[in-house]
Amino acid sequence: MTRLFDEIAEDYDQSGVAFFAPIAEGLVDLMDLAPGERVVDVGCGRGAVTFPAARAVGPTGSVTAVDISPTMVEHTRQRAAELGYAQVNTAVVTGDGIGVPDESADVVTSSLVLFFAPDPGAELRSWMRLLVPGGRIGIATFGAADPTWGRVDDLFRPYLPAELLDARTTGASGPFATDEGVEALLTGSGATAVRTVRHSLHVHFRDAAQWRRFSMSTGQRAFWRFVPEESRGALYDQATQVLEEARTDNGDIVLLQDVRYTLGAVASPQPAGPEPADLRSMWGR
Repeated sequence: MTRLFDEIAEDYDQSGVAFFAPIAEGLVDLMDLAPGERVVDVGCGRGAVTFPAARAVGPTGSVTAVDISPTMVEHTRQRAAELGYAQVNTAVVTGDGIGVPDESADVVTSSLVLFFAPDPGAELRSWMRLLVPGGRIGIATFGAADPTWGRVDDLFRPYLPAELLDARTTGASGPFATDEGVEALLTGSGATAVRTVRHSLHVHFRDAAQWRRFSMSTGQRAFWRFVPEESRGALYDQATQVLEEARTDNGDIVLLQDVRYTLGAVASPQPAGPEPADLRSMWGR
């Protein structure tokens, strides 16, 4: 996984398709970040969550952006310097962990990452330990994909080895198939006040060529590797035919991606008295 994301880092989120950024911005909005808060962004990629979070917490806050890919982290570090975001720190995740002290963060965010973990529950528990009492956690995962998108992805299936047919990333099976499944992961990690917010993202492509560039700039590049070179042209032609069915009156090919935001918190110490604090009030909703 590290090698794959190092390989795609130069192209990652650079295809001109608005996908990772709006999903990340939706997560940041839901976290209700305040100036001065300390955020850990797990699986930062090229900073889709990191930079809107940095703007929200301001110069008195901090965002620690971590990823398994050293190249992704370096891109984020360079961009933070270009933007003058001294509040952004970066680190590479190693076998020893994230490298962030326990109970040192007010907020943990992670967008489109958790389903890659071999043991999502254990991964979440390690993230929860980073939070101070009263801290919040928010993760973004995929809900149902557009049927057209599913038909395109299915074109790769005959070529893929079993280890790449894990449907968790698409939300087709396992805990990521339902809101309740992901909420159970968070609750099992010790989170309280767990809730889900759903959003449907309209993803625009000018043509099939832009879809292919987008595909090659994401983890789907691994799929293309398993398609024999002599078969790639035919697969692309088939994908083009499917995608053209989703072309709209405005000229774009538009696919829908359902996004699931799962939010939780660490319980604060309870005040004295008969009525416990309502943890949901911390969301301001």
